Amino acid sequence: MNGIEVVYLTHEGHEKLQAELKHLVEVRRREVAEMIRDAKADGDLRENAAYDEAKEQQGFVEGRIQELEDLLRRATIIESVHGDSISLGSLVKVVEADDDGTEEEFRIVGSAEADPLRGKNSTLYQLGAARMG
Repeated sequence: MNGIEVVYLTHEGHEKLQAELKHLVEVRRREVAEMIRDAKADGDLRENAAYDEAKEQQGFVEGRIQELEDLLRRATIIESVHGDSISLGSLVKVVEADDDGTEEEFRIVGSAEADPLRGKNSTLYQLGAARMG
């Protein structure tokens, strides 16, 4: 291999990350630049809390932009899989045996878009790994 770790994303996850990147580059970056400009206009930067906050926000935004660009550069889109075996992209329905038969749905996704509270389990988490294969 070439040493680059692949990031597995669903189409939905890929679009979500692209939208976040676009928002950060086109909207949030401009907002933070205005915050910095306004704070500089207030004078002395040594004791300027607004300037410090704006610079902190700038660091966060620029760091997140770099992270998203890297993730998207390494991304491989996974297709939803239908059938008896579970793999990346599979939608899994689970019925609790000792419960009242309530069903839960989970999608097995790559770690970059894992969100267990929204039913997206990564293969890196025990719940997702236990369901693979």
